[in-house]
Amino acid sequence: MRDPSHPALTATQPASAFDPTPGVCETVADGVRRILAPNPSAMTFRGTNTYIVGHGEVALIDPGPMHRGHADAVLAALAGERISHIFVTHAHLDHSALAHHLHRELAIPVLAFGTAQTGRRPIMQALERDGQIGGGEGVDAAFAPTHTLPDRARVAGSGWSIEALHTPGHMSNHMCFAFDEIVFTGDHVMGWSTSMISPPDGDAAAFRASCERLLARPETVYLPGHGPTITDGPARVRALLDHRAAREAQILAALADGGQDVATLTARLYAGLAPQLRTPASRNVLAHLIDLAERNRVLADSTPHPHTRFSLNENF
Repeated sequence: MRDPSHPALTATQPASAFDPTPGVCETVADGVRRILAPNPSAMTFRGTNTYIVGHGEVALIDPGPMHRGHADAVLAALAGERISHIFVTHAHLDHSALAHHLHRELAIPVLAFGTAQTGRRPIMQALERDGQIGGGEGVDAAFAPTHTLPDRARVAGSGWSIEALHTPGHMSNHMCFAFDEIVFTGDHVMGWSTSMISPPDGDAAAFRASCERLLARPETVYLPGHGPTITDGPARVRALLDHRAAREAQILAALADGGQDVATLTARLYAGLAPQLRTPASRNVLAHLIDLAERNRVLADSTPHPHTRFSLNENF
């Protein structure tokens, strides 16, 4: 799921060149195949990328939305093979919903960090309890893995081994999966756009920390949940961090003119944005404001929520 403010593409194949046919199985790396789900949208680009790792007894990463045609395409591509594990990067319906069906029909174990709420920091738990923060866009509230994966867990199958990395930010239960010299990055790192961060599911501080974690790793090729292969993953991560820092600077500069609420800041920072993208844009602004308030860069006149008035902390 994208941040509507930033479609810039760096360190990746051009978005215009990424136009695979939904349902067609393609080899994208040694031991990795991709099948595009037929769910294109302003938030999912061409659709969700479902990945197959290995041959014979394979792992499925992000089975995708609950779409019978996509399920049939995945199973047809694997005729004569068997899915031994399903890995889910996070509990958004466009990534996780088909896992329910495949587990129910074929008894395939589903592995993930936890439910949609697992991994939230205390500040996000408190904001949810306050009941005014909203959020929940596209969340698969019913999702529950059959097996939870702790951070750094390794799962081995027939000819493959995958390391699970907890990378909250876009969502609290988000995981990336490392395989050989590749990282499957879900919605944490994409080339066609930055990720949407919508509290309390999304967390700007956690997103930064997860980016730094990937930068400390050796893998350079990233396979995202939407869009083309990222051929220089670390460069893309640095671009994402630069983008977040620039957005933060814009918010602080706007608040120098006086206290404002989320709607006012969003209208100012995203001038000209299409109406259907204003709500997700406002969620990103709120995520930044919560992070800035936590670091005492800004002050909130109430528990942070969309109608809170924020101002600069002149004593910082």
